[in-house]
Amino acid sequence: MTGKGTLLVAGATGAAASRLVAQAAEDGWQVVGLCRTARPPAPSVRYVAADLADAASCRAAVQAAAPGGVTHAVYAARAAFGEGGVEDVPANLAMLDGLIAAAAGPALRHVHLVEGTKWYGMHIGPYPTPAQEDDPRHMPPNFYYDQQDLLATRAAAGGWAWSASRPSFIVDVAPGRARNLASTLGAYAALCRELGVALDFPGSGASFRSLSEVTDAGLLGRAVLWMLEAPGAANRAFNVTNGDVFRWERLWPRLAEAFGVRCGIVRPMKLSAWMADKGPVWDRIGAGLPLAEVARWDFADFVFGLEHDLFASTTRLRQAGFGECLDSIDLLLEQIGAYRRVGVLPG
Repeated sequence: MTGKGTLLVAGATGAAASRLVAQAAEDGWQVVGLCRTARPPAPSVRYVAADLADAASCRAAVQAAAPGGVTHAVYAARAAFGEGGVEDVPANLAMLDGLIAAAAGPALRHVHLVEGTKWYGMHIGPYPTPAQEDDPRHMPPNFYYDQQDLLATRAAAGGWAWSASRPSFIVDVAPGRARNLASTLGAYAALCRELGVALDFPGSGASFRSLSEVTDAGLLGRAVLWMLEAPGAANRAFNVTNGDVFRWERLWPRLAEAFGVRCGIVRPMKLSAWMADKGPVWDRIGAGLPLAEVARWDFADFVFGLEHDLFASTTRLRQAGFGECLDSIDLLLEQIGAYRRVGVLPG
């Protein structure tokens, strides 16, 4: 073991952890990244292909990659899921159990669980806002509840600490990862421009005016790394968002301006249906990746279909010592600009 310790990360190449892995390596951690398909190693990072549902093989793979033992672990994986409704509780619970079994040992000090604001039932309908970490749970099932209960029980028995983060929609510049608001918004605006139509908002008026929030992937990574070491973060859960809220009605004119299109009206429509035949239009634009690798229209339908406020309090996180915040509208527009600069979105 060198530097800060050996950090095991499940879901290391996914939206919730890829920035964390890079930051951890820069900060002096030795990182073992678990993922479905192994990648070539990077400085201070070794990627290992492992099936979290197979605890024995996962533990063997981790022991081979980290013979000195794991000091800290982050679970940022997830069983296959859709954009709403009930998710597979047994599968998600078994995967977390597999990570804990792989990390267990005398060196282990802390395990972190990445959850989400579905903890509060945001996918079901309106919930009390600003959501606070100790708000009452909604009627199960909710796999986050089972996972956190398992984690707390294992931590108490094993003598190590746990923590949990609850980000909102995670946004990043990650070419090839279509489930991303920045690239999906940019693709929609670019298609509107190519077709010579206004940038209509595809949700309802209630969605257009409701409060929304997002979480920058880099901010989430820094917050999680802070939780792994901060004494005040042990055995607690924290909402992790950019620290602000916005309304689509404030972002929409700026998005239209960025692409040189007319800002349209509120026109509820399912993008998964209306974009189904737009592949040839996208090909005509000549962007760098296929449309299916840039935008997820079912994800957009879920986001724009939410007609209630999304607002989680970050007071606990700030009071505990992590005070970083970002302007979400500026961030989304900056990320869209980054996609345009690398040719994933048209200029």
